[in-house]
Parts: sequence; C-alpha cells; structure tokens
Amino acid sequence: MGKAKLLLVLLSWASHLSHYPYPGHGPAYSFRPHSFFVEHACDGNRDCPVAAWYNNDGTIYLDEHLQNWDDPVTRSVIVHELVHYLQDLSGKFRNNDCEDQLKREREAYAVQRMYLSRVAGRFAALWPRYGTCKE
Repeated sequence: MGKAKLLLVLLSWASHLSHYPYPGHGPAYSFRPHSFFVEHACDGNRDCPVAAWYNNDGTIYLDEHLQNWDDPVTRSVIVHELVHYLQDLSGKFRNNDCEDQLKREREAYAVQRMYLSRVAGRFAALWPRYGTCKE
C-alpha cells in the first residue's frame, strides 16, 4: 500500500479513536531533516525530541528518519499528528491558548496509546513532556 492510501487508513483510525468526524481527505505531509524540527517545533532548542509536527495549517512534517511506515510505532506517531489535524478541523481548540494546546497534546497521546494497544497489540508507556502555562 502506498503512503497516500496508508495515510487515509491511519486517518480513519485517528477519527475512530478520537471520535472526530472523518473528513474524507488527509493533510499534506512532508519529510524534513531534524534541523527543521529544532527550528520550527522546538524554537531552536538543540535537545529537540520532536520527530513529527503538525503546523496547524494542513501539513504534517515528519523527520526523514520516519520513512518506514510498516513500523507500528512510526504509524502511531502519524496517528498522533493526524489527531492534531482533526482537532484543527474541528475548531474545538484555540491555537494561541496554552491550556488548549496542553489538552490537544494529552488527547493526541491518549489516541496514540490506544492505537498501539489495539492495532499493534502493544502496551506503550509514552512519557510526554508537557509544558506548563505561564501567566
């Protein structure tokens, strides 16, 4: 199965597990070197743990090391980002609100864990580092 078709299958899982409506079309996606994530997702922090990032504008960026979509963990990362895509389409969260961003991350990690458990038959202890909101 090609990546474009697999993306739609993973989108259906993200929709099913998150209960957001299936939009019938997926986001754009692009592979980038890790330096892209350091600059755009981690504000220049070289200790950037990010390997995928949804830009809140219809594109998922994936670290170029995530080319093997046969791996269940890689697929779960894509499902996580697809949840952000569905959240964006729903309009449920404000992109400039810190508390909403934390809720988005918690929801996406919960769906990612469910996906790994149900589809890959694995328990995954994901330990995300949630930030805190400053007044």
